[in-house]
Amino acid sequence: MSQLIRMSRRRLLASGGKAAMFVAATGIAPQFIRPGRAFAADALAPGMIGGPTGFDGAERYQYGPDTPEGRAIEAAKALKAAGKAPAKIVLGLSDGSIGQLTKPFPAGAPSIKDLWEKETGIAIEIVGLPNGQEFTKTMQDISTKGGAYDIYSTEWNRLGDLAETGGIAKLDDFVAKHKPEWDDPKQGYVNGAKGVSLLNQYRGSTYGVSLDGDFQTWVYRTDLFGDAAEQKAFKDKYGYDLAPPKTWKQHSDVAAFFQRPDKGLFGSTDLRNQGWGYTNWYQRYVSMASPNQFLFGDDGKPLINSEQGIAATKEYVESLAHHSPDAISWGWPEQYGNFAKGGAAMTCAFSNLPKFLDNAGNKDSAVTGKIGSMLPPGREIDGKLISRSVLWFSLTGMVSSQSKNPEAAYLLLQWLGSARIYAWMSANPGGYLDPFRLSDFSDPLVRQTYHAYHMDVVRETVARTVPTINYPGATAFHNALDENLVASLTKAKTPEQAMADTEREWKKIARRIGEDKLLEAIKTNKEAWPTVLDPIS
Repeated sequence: MSQLIRMSRRRLLASGGKAAMFVAATGIAPQFIRPGRAFAADALAPGMIGGPTGFDGAERYQYGPDTPEGRAIEAAKALKAAGKAPAKIVLGLSDGSIGQLTKPFPAGAPSIKDLWEKETGIAIEIVGLPNGQEFTKTMQDISTKGGAYDIYSTEWNRLGDLAETGGIAKLDDFVAKHKPEWDDPKQGYVNGAKGVSLLNQYRGSTYGVSLDGDFQTWVYRTDLFGDAAEQKAFKDKYGYDLAPPKTWKQHSDVAAFFQRPDKGLFGSTDLRNQGWGYTNWYQRYVSMASPNQFLFGDDGKPLINSEQGIAATKEYVESLAHHSPDAISWGWPEQYGNFAKGGAAMTCAFSNLPKFLDNAGNKDSAVTGKIGSMLPPGREIDGKLISRSVLWFSLTGMVSSQSKNPEAAYLLLQWLGSARIYAWMSANPGGYLDPFRLSDFSDPLVRQTYHAYHMDVVRETVARTVPTINYPGATAFHNALDENLVASLTKAKTPEQAMADTEREWKKIARRIGEDKLLEAIKTNKEAWPTVLDPIS
Protein backbone atom coordinates (compact mmCIF):
# COMPACT_ATOMS: atom_id res chain seq x y z
CA MET A 1 0.00 0.00 0.00
CA SER A 2 2.88 2.33 0.63
CA GLN A 3 3.58 2.13 -3.10
CA LEU A 4 0.29 3.77 -4.03
CA ILE A 5 0.62 7.00 -5.93
CA ARG A 6 1.27 10.18 -3.94
CA MET A 7 1.48 13.12 -6.33
CA SER A 8 2.96 16.31 -4.92
CA ARG A 9 1.99 19.80 -6.02
CA ARG A 10 5.46 20.22 -7.50
CA ARG A 11 4.97 17.15 -9.65
CA LEU A 12 1.52 18.38 -10.57
CA LEU A 13 2.83 21.64 -11.92
CA ALA A 14 5.75 19.95 -13.67
CA SER A 15 4.10 16.84 -15.07
CA GLY A 16 2.30 16.19 -18.29
CA GLY A 17 0.04 13.31 -19.20
CA LYS A 18 -2.98 13.06 -16.95
CA ALA A 19 -2.24 16.42 -15.36
CA ALA A 20 -1.97 18.28 -18.66
CA MET A 21 -5.33 19.95 -18.31
CA PHE A 22 -4.40 21.38 -14.95
CA VAL A 23 -0.98 22.53 -16.10
CA ALA A 24 -2.69 24.45 -18.87
CA ALA A 25 -4.90 26.06 -16.28
CA THR A 26 -1.96 27.81 -14.73
CA GLY A 27 -1.87 29.86 -17.92
CA ILE A 28 -4.19 32.31 -16.20
CA ALA A 29 -1.23 33.86 -14.45
CA PRO A 30 0.28 35.73 -17.41
CA GLN A 31 -3.09 37.34 -18.02
CA PHE A 32 -2.72 39.22 -14.76
CA ILE A 33 0.94 39.32 -13.81
CA ARG A 34 3.05 41.90 -15.57
CA PRO A 35 6.19 43.74 -14.50
CA GLY A 36 5.28 46.29 -11.85
CA ARG A 37 5.58 49.99 -12.55
CA ALA A 38 7.42 52.25 -10.15
CA PHE A 39 5.36 52.89 -7.04
CA ALA A 40 5.63 56.07 -5.03
CA ALA A 41 4.99 56.73 -1.36
CA ASP A 42 2.97 59.83 -2.25
CA ALA A 43 0.39 57.58 -3.90
CA LEU A 44 -0.71 56.33 -0.49
CA ALA A 45 -4.19 57.32 0.59
CA PRO A 46 -4.45 59.97 3.35
CA GLY A 47 -3.51 58.59 6.77
CA MET A 48 -1.87 55.47 5.37
CA ILE A 49 1.76 54.64 6.21
CA GLY A 50 2.28 51.72 3.87
CA GLY A 51 0.89 49.24 1.39
CA PRO A 52 0.90 48.75 -2.37
CA THR A 53 0.35 51.48 -4.94
CA GLY A 54 0.24 51.71 -8.71
CA PHE A 55 -3.11 50.07 -9.54
CA ASP A 56 -6.79 50.88 -9.24
CA GLY A 57 -8.09 49.92 -5.81
CA ALA A 58 -4.63 49.78 -4.22
CA GLU A 59 -5.92 51.78 -1.27
CA ARG A 60 -7.88 48.72 -0.11
CA TYR A 61 -4.57 47.07 0.78
CA GLN A 62 -2.91 50.09 2.41
CA TYR A 63 -2.71 50.47 6.15
CA GLY A 64 -2.43 53.03 8.91
CA PRO A 65 -0.11 52.88 11.93
CA ASP A 66 -2.70 51.32 14.25
CA THR A 67 -3.41 48.22 12.19
CA PRO A 68 -1.82 44.76 12.35
CA GLU A 69 0.11 45.49 9.16
CA GLY A 70 1.15 48.95 10.29
CA ARG A 71 2.24 47.75 13.73
CA ALA A 72 4.31 44.97 12.13
CA ILE A 73 6.02 47.39 9.75
CA GLU A 74 6.70 50.03 12.40
CA ALA A 75 8.08 47.43 14.82
CA ALA A 76 10.35 46.00 12.12
CA LYS A 77 11.60 49.48 11.28
CA ALA A 78 12.27 50.14 14.97
CA LEU A 79 14.31 46.95 15.22
CA LYS A 80 16.24 48.04 12.16
CA ALA A 81 16.92 51.52 13.56
CA ALA A 82 18.11 50.06 16.87
CA GLY A 83 20.50 47.69 15.12
CA LYS A 84 18.51 44.68 16.33
CA ALA A 85 17.11 43.54 12.99
CA PRO A 86 18.69 40.95 10.71
CA ALA A 87 19.95 41.87 7.28
CA LYS A 88 17.59 39.21 5.95
CA ILE A 89 14.88 36.81 7.05
CA VAL A 90 15.20 33.32 5.58
CA LEU A 91 11.80 31.91 4.69
CA GLY A 92 11.43 28.25 3.75
CA LEU A 93 8.39 28.22 1.49
CA SER A 94 6.68 25.56 -0.56
CA ASP A 95 7.96 26.28 -4.04
CA GLY A 96 4.53 26.37 -5.70
CA SER A 97 3.65 29.35 -3.49
CA ILE A 98 6.68 31.53 -4.14
CA GLY A 99 5.13 33.39 -7.08
CA GLN A 100 2.53 35.00 -4.84
CA LEU A 101 5.34 36.77 -2.98
CA THR A 102 7.63 37.51 -5.91
CA LYS A 103 5.37 38.27 -8.89
CA PRO A 104 3.69 41.69 -9.10
CA PHE A 105 -0.10 41.60 -9.12
CA PRO A 106 -2.15 43.20 -10.59
CA ALA A 107 -0.59 45.22 -13.40
CA GLY A 108 1.31 48.19 -11.97
CA ALA A 109 1.67 46.76 -8.47
CA PRO A 110 4.87 45.88 -6.62
CA SER A 111 5.46 42.35 -5.46
CA ILE A 112 4.81 41.38 -1.84
CA LYS A 113 8.53 40.75 -1.32
CA ASP A 114 9.56 44.10 -2.82
CA LEU A 115 7.05 46.01 -0.72
CA TRP A 116 8.23 44.49 2.57
CA GLU A 117 11.88 45.13 1.73
CA LYS A 118 11.16 48.72 0.64
CA GLU A 119 9.21 49.53 3.80
CA THR A 120 11.44 47.82 6.38
CA GLY A 121 14.91 47.61 4.85
CA ILE A 122 15.00 43.91 5.78
CA ALA A 123 15.48 41.47 2.90
CA ILE A 124 13.51 38.27 2.48
CA GLU A 125 15.48 35.26 1.25
CA ILE A 126 13.04 32.64 0.04
CA VAL A 127 14.27 29.05 -0.03
CA GLY A 128 11.99 26.86 -2.11
CA LEU A 129 10.89 23.61 -0.45
CA PRO A 130 9.81 20.76 -2.72
CA ASN A 131 6.07 20.40 -2.52
CA GLY A 132 5.14 17.51 -0.31
CA GLN A 133 8.49 17.64 1.49
CA GLU A 134 7.90 20.72 3.65
CA PHE A 135 7.59 18.75 6.88
CA THR A 136 10.56 16.53 6.02
CA LYS A 137 12.79 19.54 5.36
CA THR A 138 11.60 21.21 8.54
CA MET A 139 12.29 18.16 10.68
CA GLN A 140 15.69 17.76 9.05
CA ASP A 141 16.64 21.32 10.02
CA ILE A 142 15.38 20.81 13.56
CA SER A 143 16.98 17.42 14.17
CA THR A 144 20.35 18.40 12.74
CA LYS A 145 20.25 21.86 14.36
CA GLY A 146 21.01 23.22 10.93
CA GLY A 147 19.52 26.64 11.59
CA ALA A 148 18.98 27.20 7.88
CA TYR A 149 15.69 29.06 8.26
CA ASP A 150 14.08 31.76 10.35
CA ILE A 151 10.62 30.67 9.22
CA TYR A 152 9.32 27.23 8.30
CA SER A 153 6.13 26.72 6.33
CA THR A 154 4.45 23.35 6.53
CA GLU A 155 1.03 21.74 7.06
CA TRP A 156 -1.04 23.32 9.79
CA ASN A 157 -1.67 20.09 11.67
CA ARG A 158 2.06 19.54 12.22
CA LEU A 159 1.97 22.26 14.89
CA GLY A 160 1.57 19.73 17.70
CA ASP A 161 4.40 17.46 16.62
CA LEU A 162 6.74 20.39 15.93
CA ALA A 163 5.91 22.20 19.16
CA GLU A 164 6.66 19.06 21.15
CA THR A 165 10.09 18.79 19.53
CA GLY A 166 10.90 22.32 20.70
CA GLY A 167 11.80 23.13 17.11
CA ILE A 168 9.34 26.00 16.69
CA ALA A 169 8.96 29.04 18.91
CA LYS A 170 5.96 29.84 21.07
CA LEU A 171 4.64 33.15 19.78
CA ASP A 172 2.36 34.25 22.65
CA ASP A 173 4.52 37.19 23.77
CA PHE A 174 4.80 38.57 20.23
CA VAL A 175 1.05 38.18 19.69
CA ALA A 176 0.33 40.11 22.89
CA LYS A 177 2.80 42.83 21.96
CA HIS A 178 1.90 43.39 18.30
CA LYS A 179 -1.83 42.54 18.29
CA PRO A 180 -2.50 40.72 14.99
CA GLU A 181 -6.31 40.90 15.43
CA TRP A 182 -6.93 37.48 13.87
CA ASP A 183 -10.26 37.30 15.70
CA ASP A 184 -11.56 40.60 14.31
CA PRO A 185 -15.31 40.07 13.67
CA LYS A 186 -15.21 41.74 10.24
CA GLN A 187 -11.78 40.92 8.83
CA GLY A 188 -10.50 38.04 10.92
CA TYR A 189 -10.81 34.29 10.85
CA VAL A 190 -14.16 32.57 10.36
CA ASN A 191 -15.55 31.62 13.79
CA GLY A 192 -13.37 34.22 15.52
CA ALA A 193 -11.37 32.83 18.44
CA LYS A 194 -12.35 29.28 17.48
CA GLY A 195 -10.88 29.85 14.04
CA VAL A 196 -7.68 31.18 15.56
CA SER A 197 -7.46 28.14 17.82
CA LEU A 198 -8.05 25.87 14.83
CA LEU A 199 -5.36 27.36 12.61
CA ASN A 200 -2.66 28.95 14.76
CA GLN A 201 -2.65 27.30 18.16
CA TYR A 202 -1.64 24.15 19.96
CA ARG A 203 -2.69 23.42 23.54
CA GLY A 204 -3.84 27.00 23.97
CA SER A 205 -0.66 28.74 22.77
CA THR A 206 0.17 30.27 19.41
CA TYR A 207 2.85 28.49 17.40
CA GLY A 208 1.95 29.44 13.84
CA VAL A 209 0.38 31.98 11.50
CA SER A 210 -1.90 30.55 8.84
CA LEU A 211 -0.91 31.39 5.28
CA ASP A 212 -3.33 29.15 3.42
CA GLY A 213 -6.97 28.11 3.24
CA ASP A 214 -7.11 24.48 2.13
CA PHE A 215 -10.70 23.92 3.20
CA GLN A 216 -12.04 21.07 1.10
CA THR A 217 -14.90 22.42 -1.03
CA TRP A 218 -17.48 20.66 -3.19
CA VAL A 219 -18.10 21.66 -6.82
CA TYR A 220 -20.46 20.35 -9.47
CA ARG A 221 -21.26 20.71 -13.17
CA THR A 222 -24.01 23.29 -13.65
CA ASP A 223 -24.53 22.23 -17.27
CA LEU A 224 -25.40 18.69 -16.22
CA PHE A 225 -27.54 19.63 -13.24
CA GLY A 226 -29.37 22.31 -15.27
CA ASP A 227 -30.13 20.13 -18.28
CA ALA A 228 -33.89 19.62 -18.68
CA ALA A 229 -33.54 16.07 -20.02
CA GLU A 230 -31.24 15.08 -17.14
CA GLN A 231 -33.66 16.63 -14.65
CA LYS A 232 -36.60 14.68 -16.03
CA ALA A 233 -34.69 11.40 -16.15
CA PHE A 234 -33.47 11.83 -12.59
CA LYS A 235 -36.91 12.64 -11.20
CA ASP A 236 -38.46 9.73 -13.08
CA LYS A 237 -35.91 7.39 -11.49
CA TYR A 238 -35.60 8.76 -7.94
CA GLY A 239 -38.83 10.67 -7.38
CA TYR A 240 -37.32 14.02 -6.43
CA ASP A 241 -35.72 16.95 -8.24
CA LEU A 242 -32.14 16.86 -9.44
CA ALA A 243 -30.10 19.38 -7.44
CA PRO A 244 -26.73 19.62 -5.68
CA PRO A 245 -27.05 16.97 -2.96
CA LYS A 246 -27.62 18.10 0.62
CA THR A 247 -27.34 14.65 2.20
CA TRP A 248 -25.01 11.71 1.68
CA LYS A 249 -28.01 9.63 0.52
CA GLN A 250 -28.77 12.22 -2.14
CA HIS A 251 -25.09 12.32 -3.07
CA SER A 252 -25.14 8.57 -3.63
CA ASP A 253 -28.23 8.85 -5.85
CA VAL A 254 -26.82 11.70 -7.93
CA ALA A 255 -23.42 10.04 -8.29
CA ALA A 256 -25.03 6.75 -9.39
CA PHE A 257 -27.22 8.61 -11.89
CA PHE A 258 -24.26 10.33 -13.57
CA GLN A 259 -21.92 7.31 -13.47
CA ARG A 260 -21.41 6.71 -17.19
CA PRO A 261 -17.85 5.46 -17.67
CA ASP A 262 -18.63 4.31 -21.21
CA LYS A 263 -19.26 7.99 -22.01
CA GLY A 264 -16.26 9.28 -20.09
CA LEU A 265 -18.30 10.56 -17.14
CA PHE A 266 -17.96 9.62 -13.45
CA GLY A 267 -20.51 10.44 -10.79
CA SER A 268 -18.16 11.81 -8.12
CA THR A 269 -14.38 11.94 -7.98
CA ASP A 270 -13.63 12.99 -4.39
CA LEU A 271 -10.30 11.31 -3.78
CA ARG A 272 -9.75 7.79 -2.49
CA ASN A 273 -5.97 7.33 -2.70
CA GLN A 274 -3.48 6.94 0.12
CA GLY A 275 -2.37 10.20 1.66
CA TRP A 276 -5.25 12.23 0.22
CA GLY A 277 -8.44 10.22 0.38
CA TYR A 278 -8.91 9.90 4.12
CA THR A 279 -10.13 13.52 4.30
CA ASN A 280 -13.24 12.40 2.42
CA TRP A 281 -13.77 9.61 4.96
CA TYR A 282 -13.55 12.31 7.63
CA GLN A 283 -16.48 14.21 6.12
CA ARG A 284 -18.70 11.16 6.23
CA TYR A 285 -17.66 10.14 9.73
CA VAL A 286 -17.81 13.47 11.56
CA SER A 287 -21.34 14.20 10.28
CA MET A 288 -22.75 11.10 12.02
CA ALA A 289 -23.64 12.89 15.27
CA SER A 290 -24.87 16.32 16.30
CA PRO A 291 -23.07 18.66 16.33
CA ASN A 292 -20.13 16.35 15.49
CA GLN A 293 -19.01 12.73 15.70
CA PHE A 294 -15.63 13.09 17.38
CA LEU A 295 -12.57 10.94 16.78
CA PHE A 296 -11.73 10.64 20.49
CA GLY A 297 -13.80 10.76 23.65
CA ASP A 298 -13.08 13.17 26.48
CA ASP A 299 -11.29 10.28 28.19
CA GLY A 300 -8.90 10.02 25.23
CA LYS A 301 -10.28 6.71 23.95
CA PRO A 302 -10.68 6.33 20.16
CA LEU A 303 -14.29 6.35 18.95
CA ILE A 304 -13.77 5.15 15.39
CA ASN A 305 -14.28 1.44 16.12
CA SER A 306 -18.00 2.04 16.50
CA GLU A 307 -21.27 1.86 14.63
CA GLN A 308 -20.49 5.29 13.18
CA GLY A 309 -16.92 4.47 12.16
CA ILE A 310 -17.90 1.20 10.50
CA ALA A 311 -20.85 2.82 8.69
CA ALA A 312 -18.67 5.67 7.40
CA THR A 313 -16.09 3.18 6.16
CA LYS A 314 -18.73 1.08 4.42
CA GLU A 315 -20.04 4.18 2.66
CA TYR A 316 -16.51 5.16 1.72
CA VAL A 317 -15.89 1.76 0.13
CA GLU A 318 -19.28 1.53 -1.57
CA SER A 319 -18.80 4.96 -3.13
CA LEU A 320 -16.02 3.53 -5.32
CA ALA A 321 -18.85 2.42 -7.61
CA HIS A 322 -19.27 6.07 -8.65
CA HIS A 323 -15.56 6.73 -9.31
CA SER A 324 -12.95 5.92 -11.92
CA PRO A 325 -11.77 2.29 -11.88
CA ASP A 326 -8.36 3.80 -11.04
CA ALA A 327 -9.69 5.87 -8.13
CA ILE A 328 -7.38 4.29 -5.55
CA SER A 329 -4.37 5.61 -7.46
CA TRP A 330 -5.77 9.02 -8.38
CA GLY A 331 -4.19 12.09 -6.81
CA TRP A 332 -5.42 15.58 -7.38
CA PRO A 333 -3.57 15.99 -10.71
CA GLU A 334 -5.76 13.23 -12.15
CA GLN A 335 -8.79 14.64 -10.38
CA TYR A 336 -8.29 18.17 -11.75
CA GLY A 337 -7.35 16.91 -15.20
CA ASN A 338 -10.44 14.74 -15.39
CA PHE A 339 -12.73 17.53 -14.22
CA ALA A 340 -11.21 19.93 -16.76
CA LYS A 341 -12.13 17.50 -19.52
CA GLY A 342 -15.73 17.31 -18.29
CA GLY A 343 -15.18 13.86 -16.83
CA ALA A 344 -17.07 14.20 -13.54
CA ALA A 345 -20.44 15.45 -12.32
CA MET A 346 -19.16 16.36 -8.82
CA THR A 347 -15.96 16.43 -6.83
CA CYS A 348 -14.47 17.72 -3.58
CA ALA A 349 -11.20 19.57 -3.97
CA PHE A 350 -9.04 22.45 -2.81
CA SER A 351 -10.85 25.77 -3.10
CA ASN A 352 -8.66 26.75 -6.06
CA LEU A 353 -10.32 24.38 -8.55
CA PRO A 354 -12.60 27.08 -10.06
CA LYS A 355 -9.67 29.54 -10.10
CA PHE A 356 -7.84 27.27 -12.50
CA LEU A 357 -10.60 25.46 -14.38
CA ASP A 358 -13.43 27.98 -14.61
CA ASN A 359 -11.27 30.40 -16.52
CA ALA A 360 -11.44 31.72 -20.05
CA GLY A 361 -7.64 31.87 -20.07
CA ASN A 362 -7.45 28.10 -19.78
CA LYS A 363 -8.18 27.07 -23.35
CA ASP A 364 -7.91 23.38 -22.46
CA SER A 365 -10.69 23.45 -19.88
CA ALA A 366 -14.03 22.19 -21.15
CA VAL A 367 -15.86 23.33 -18.02
CA THR A 368 -15.29 27.09 -18.08
CA GLY A 369 -18.61 28.69 -17.20
CA LYS A 370 -20.02 25.31 -16.15
CA ILE A 371 -18.92 25.01 -12.50
CA GLY A 372 -20.98 25.63 -9.40
CA SER A 373 -20.18 25.27 -5.70
CA MET A 374 -22.16 23.55 -2.97
CA LEU A 375 -21.94 22.91 0.74
CA PRO A 376 -20.73 19.46 1.82
CA PRO A 377 -23.36 16.72 1.93
CA GLY A 378 -24.53 15.92 5.43
CA ARG A 379 -26.99 13.95 7.54
CA GLU A 380 -30.37 14.70 9.04
CA ILE A 381 -30.18 14.30 12.82
CA ASP A 382 -32.76 15.56 15.34
CA GLY A 383 -34.45 17.74 12.76
CA LYS A 384 -31.26 19.45 11.60
CA LEU A 385 -28.75 18.90 8.81
CA ILE A 386 -25.18 18.17 9.93
CA SER A 387 -22.95 19.31 7.06
CA ARG A 388 -19.20 19.09 7.60
CA SER A 389 -16.02 19.57 5.62
CA VAL A 390 -12.39 19.21 6.65
CA LEU A 391 -9.17 21.22 6.61
CA TRP A 392 -6.27 19.42 4.97
CA PHE A 393 -2.71 20.48 4.17
CA SER A 394 -2.95 24.31 4.53
CA LEU A 395 0.48 25.91 4.88
CA THR A 396 1.28 27.64 8.17
CA GLY A 397 4.25 29.87 8.91
CA MET A 398 6.23 28.94 12.05
CA VAL A 399 9.23 30.67 13.59
CA SER A 400 12.24 28.41 14.03
CA SER A 401 13.54 28.10 17.59
CA GLN A 402 17.00 28.42 16.05
CA SER A 403 16.28 31.84 14.58
CA LYS A 404 18.52 34.55 15.98
CA ASN A 405 15.80 37.08 15.21
CA PRO A 406 12.49 35.49 16.19
CA GLU A 407 10.65 38.79 16.67
CA ALA A 408 11.54 40.04 13.19
CA ALA A 409 10.49 36.68 11.75
CA TYR A 410 7.17 36.86 13.60
CA LEU A 411 6.58 40.42 12.36
CA LEU A 412 6.96 39.27 8.77
CA LEU A 413 4.39 36.52 9.41
CA GLN A 414 1.98 38.96 11.08
CA TRP A 415 2.28 41.28 8.07
CA LEU A 416 1.82 38.49 5.51
CA GLY A 417 -1.10 36.95 7.39
CA SER A 418 -2.98 40.17 8.11
CA ALA A 419 -6.21 41.11 6.40
CA ARG A 420 -5.04 43.63 3.81
CA ILE A 421 -1.81 41.97 2.71
CA TYR A 422 -3.20 38.44 2.79
CA ALA A 423 -6.20 39.30 0.59
CA TRP A 424 -3.89 40.96 -1.94
CA MET A 425 -1.47 38.01 -1.82
CA SER A 426 -4.07 35.23 -2.06
CA ALA A 427 -5.77 36.94 -5.01
CA ASN A 428 -2.51 36.65 -6.96
CA PRO A 429 -2.87 33.72 -9.41
CA GLY A 430 0.88 33.08 -9.22
CA GLY A 431 0.58 30.42 -6.49
CA TYR A 432 -1.79 28.34 -4.41
CA LEU A 433 -2.06 30.10 -1.05
CA ASP A 434 -5.85 30.17 -0.87
CA PRO A 435 -8.21 32.66 0.83
CA PHE A 436 -9.75 31.89 4.20
CA ARG A 437 -10.24 35.14 6.17
CA LEU A 438 -13.59 36.94 6.35
CA SER A 439 -12.00 39.88 4.55
CA ASP A 440 -10.93 37.61 1.68
CA PHE A 441 -14.45 36.55 0.80
CA SER A 442 -15.61 40.09 0.01
CA ASP A 443 -12.38 41.30 -1.56
CA PRO A 444 -12.87 42.29 -5.24
CA LEU A 445 -9.54 40.86 -6.44
CA VAL A 446 -10.08 37.58 -4.60
CA ARG A 447 -13.61 37.29 -5.95
CA GLN A 448 -12.33 38.02 -9.46
CA THR A 449 -9.67 35.30 -9.24
CA TYR A 450 -11.73 32.66 -7.40
CA HIS A 451 -15.23 33.67 -8.63
CA ALA A 452 -17.95 35.31 -6.57
CA TYR A 453 -20.23 32.25 -6.61
CA HIS A 454 -17.43 30.13 -5.18
CA MET A 455 -16.23 32.50 -2.48
CA ASP A 456 -19.67 32.68 -0.89
CA VAL A 457 -19.78 28.89 -0.60
CA VAL A 458 -16.18 28.64 0.61
CA ARG A 459 -17.01 31.08 3.42
CA GLU A 460 -19.88 28.88 4.56
CA THR A 461 -17.81 25.72 4.13
CA VAL A 462 -15.12 27.13 6.43
CA ALA A 463 -17.77 27.67 9.10
CA ARG A 464 -18.63 23.95 8.85
CA THR A 465 -15.08 22.61 8.83
CA VAL A 466 -13.64 20.19 11.37
CA PRO A 467 -9.91 20.02 12.03
CA THR A 468 -7.91 16.94 11.28
CA ILE A 469 -5.82 15.65 14.19
CA ASN A 470 -3.53 18.43 15.42
CA TYR A 471 -1.68 17.14 18.45
CA PRO A 472 1.36 14.98 19.19
CA GLY A 473 1.36 11.90 17.00
CA ALA A 474 -0.77 13.50 14.27
CA THR A 475 1.33 11.90 11.54
CA ALA A 476 1.20 8.45 13.14
CA PHE A 477 -2.54 8.66 13.85
CA HIS A 478 -3.31 9.64 10.28
CA ASN A 479 -0.99 7.03 8.78
CA ALA A 480 -2.74 4.28 10.75
CA LEU A 481 -6.16 5.47 9.64
CA ASP A 482 -5.01 5.96 6.07
CA GLU A 483 -3.48 2.49 5.70
CA ASN A 484 -6.53 0.77 7.11
CA LEU A 485 -8.91 2.73 4.88
CA VAL A 486 -6.88 1.73 1.82
CA ALA A 487 -6.97 -1.87 3.02
CA SER A 488 -10.76 -1.67 3.17
CA LEU A 489 -10.93 -0.11 -0.32
CA THR A 490 -8.83 -2.95 -1.76
CA LYS A 491 -10.89 -5.59 0.09
CA ALA A 492 -7.86 -6.66 2.09
CA LYS A 493 -9.89 -5.88 5.21
CA THR A 494 -13.56 -5.53 5.98
CA PRO A 495 -14.72 -2.14 7.31
CA GLU A 496 -15.07 -3.79 10.71
CA GLN A 497 -11.50 -5.06 10.63
CA ALA A 498 -10.18 -1.72 9.37
CA MET A 499 -11.73 0.24 12.22
CA ALA A 500 -10.73 -2.31 14.86
CA ASP A 501 -7.13 -2.26 13.62
CA THR A 502 -7.12 1.55 13.51
CA GLU A 503 -8.34 1.68 17.10
CA ARG A 504 -5.63 -0.74 18.21
CA GLU A 505 -2.91 1.33 16.53
CA TRP A 506 -4.29 4.58 17.92
CA LYS A 507 -4.19 3.19 21.45
CA LYS A 508 -0.53 2.23 20.98
CA ILE A 509 0.28 5.71 19.69
CA ALA A 510 -1.52 7.31 22.63
CA ARG A 511 0.45 5.25 25.14
CA ARG A 512 3.69 6.16 23.41
CA ILE A 513 2.88 9.88 23.45
CA GLY A 514 1.58 10.01 27.00
CA GLU A 515 -2.13 9.95 27.71
CA ASP A 516 -2.14 13.01 30.00
CA LYS A 517 -0.53 15.16 27.32
CA LEU A 518 -2.93 13.77 24.74
CA LEU A 519 -6.03 14.50 26.83
CA GLU A 520 -5.18 18.18 27.07
CA ALA A 521 -4.53 18.40 23.32
CA ILE A 522 -7.79 16.59 22.48
CA LYS A 523 -9.75 18.99 24.67
CA THR A 524 -8.17 22.04 23.05
CA ASN A 525 -8.70 20.59 19.57
CA LYS A 526 -12.40 20.01 20.24
CA GLU A 527 -12.92 23.66 21.08
CA ALA A 528 -12.25 24.48 17.41
CA TRP A 529 -14.92 22.12 16.02
CA PRO A 530 -17.97 23.77 14.39
CA THR A 531 -21.44 23.86 15.89
CA VAL A 532 -23.37 25.09 12.84
CA LEU A 533 -26.63 23.18 12.30
CA ASP A 534 -28.60 23.76 9.12
CA PRO A 535 -32.36 23.65 8.64
CA ILE A 536 -33.80 20.78 6.66
CA SER A 537 -35.50 22.11 3.55
